[in-house]
Amino acid sequence: MKHLGVLAHSTGGAALCFLTFCDEGFRRTGRNEHPDVSLDYIAFGYSMPAWDAGDHATVRATLATSAQRLARAGADFFVCPDNTAHLALEVPGPDFPLPGLHIAEVVADQAAVEGRTRVGVLGTRYTMDGPLYPRALGARGITAELPDAADRELVNEIIFTELVNGVISDASRQEYLRVIERLADRGCDAVALVCTEIPLLITPEVSSLPTLDSTRLLARAAYDTAVGERAMPDWRGGPR
Repeated sequence: MKHLGVLAHSTGGAALCFLTFCDEGFRRTGRNEHPDVSLDYIAFGYSMPAWDAGDHATVRATLATSAQRLARAGADFFVCPDNTAHLALEVPGPDFPLPGLHIAEVVADQAAVEGRTRVGVLGTRYTMDGPLYPRALGARGITAELPDAADRELVNEIIFTELVNGVISDASRQEYLRVIERLADRGCDAVALVCTEIPLLITPEVSSLPTLDSTRLLARAAYDTAVGERAMPDWRGGPR
């Protein structure tokens, strides 16, 4: 079995990914066993000035520090349960010391397996306005559909004022469900929850569209990789 490194960049998403990975061992084996896993987290607040300045290279350097520490801890590969962080991970630079799964590729693979054709994308403004999901979904013949500008701002505000701080409110859940309904009205056949904290607010039971939960999909892909049911990745950061 391979040793997983969780390269954290936000609290709730990293915690949910870690928990899902560990729980997957019990779900599959009936025992409280799973492949080795290490987590490294440099608080994302330190990177927010760089994010706001569009300075992805500085964020990448911070993430590279975590990757180096995971490699020293014995990890064979990493996952980063933070969609926005992948914008920085893709900045050209020295290879990371261990390979990683790319969260957008994992989500897009699942969308293709399910036969989706038009997927709504909910995440931070950085992710929604960025190239990750239009590219990954488009490569599989799937259209990425974004909320309108006002709804994108609302989705982003709830992430940064509530979700990343552990605040889960019914009022915000209802707003997200309204946004999802509007995406359904525009022909979407699924919604990708591509801020890794959103699944703490929106569950499949309440959503009017099938959900693609980026956090749990990444954790399960990591488990498959660790136990040899999925090929080891060869991506070490940089452009896709």
